[in-house]
Amino acid sequence: MGSTGSASDGNSMSGTAGAAGEGAPGTGRADYEEWVTLNGDRQNIAVLSEDVSNPVILFVHGGPGICDRHWVRHYQSGLAKDYTLVFWDQRGSGKSYTKAVKQSVPQVEQYIQDAKALVEYLCEKFGQDKIVVAGHSWGTVIGVPLVQRYPQHIAAYISQGQVVNGPENERISYEFCLREAKAAGDEKAIAALEGNGPVEGVYPSAKAMRAQRDCLVRYGGSDYHDRSGLVPSLLIPLVKMEGYKLTDIPKYVAGALYLSDVMWPQVVECDYDASARALGVPVLMTVGRHDYNTPFELAEAWFSSLEVPYKEIVWFDDSAHSPIKEEPEKWGRAVEAFLEKVVQR
Repeated sequence: MGSTGSASDGNSMSGTAGAAGEGAPGTGRADYEEWVTLNGDRQNIAVLSEDVSNPVILFVHGGPGICDRHWVRHYQSGLAKDYTLVFWDQRGSGKSYTKAVKQSVPQVEQYIQDAKALVEYLCEKFGQDKIVVAGHSWGTVIGVPLVQRYPQHIAAYISQGQVVNGPENERISYEFCLREAKAAGDEKAIAALEGNGPVEGVYPSAKAMRAQRDCLVRYGGSDYHDRSGLVPSLLIPLVKMEGYKLTDIPKYVAGALYLSDVMWPQVVECDYDASARALGVPVLMTVGRHDYNTPFELAEAWFSSLEVPYKEIVWFDDSAHSPIKEEPEKWGRAVEAFLEKVVQR
């Protein structure tokens, strides 16, 4: 694994700004993109805020490689009235993708250290001691150890699509798809799934995993209402929503395909039932009642025994994996109500 940088280990982290729009640090409105160098890797962030003196929320996207600034911005821009929203395209993802990411297999630890470096940079940039971290799916694989190790920089943790135990996650998700396919008499899906289940969370091929994820979307375990299939559900919002240009899409796709393939064995190694039984910051867990991408029962069980200074769980009965966009108004209200209790202004 390559070198990592942080304030505590003596290596340096630098944030270098590219062409930015309006909204310099201080006070006032901000809506711009910026390039930062995190542990030697140039990565893209975007900032949206009505007043950059407000508390910062860093959104840590899923995948690996599935950036979400377009639909977080589309559905949750109202949060920018009272908070400074930061969207981060992680190493090798979205706008941050370069072919250099393929020179070696990225490591989960690199992403944790990139996140730490970015948190430190944002604290300094916006003059804040702590920021809020909001992780989604793969973003929770980064978010939990980030919060666990570096609570001095984190005001609160917001979880959505929480990954808890990789092998159990995939077993339950796969069994849901096979059960639904059989109930629907979907012979094509049954043929793609049978004999291609995960072993310790890892599918026999990238094709087998994509087949399972496509079934997951079509049977409502990923998005409860949008059942158009894996590819349309990812690509159509990229084209229709603000955040990415058409010229960004090939990089987005390349990063998502590569990272989700080569990093998956690492992703499913996580077992937060064993390694993360306590966190030192307030936690809000937002859970879709129909989530079989990161099965809701695993998240609920982990949360119930999690030791934290303060915690809330909010259920979304009309959502699966992404309440932030499936029930956006309710998700936004839940976040605002939680942060009003735990974040000092």
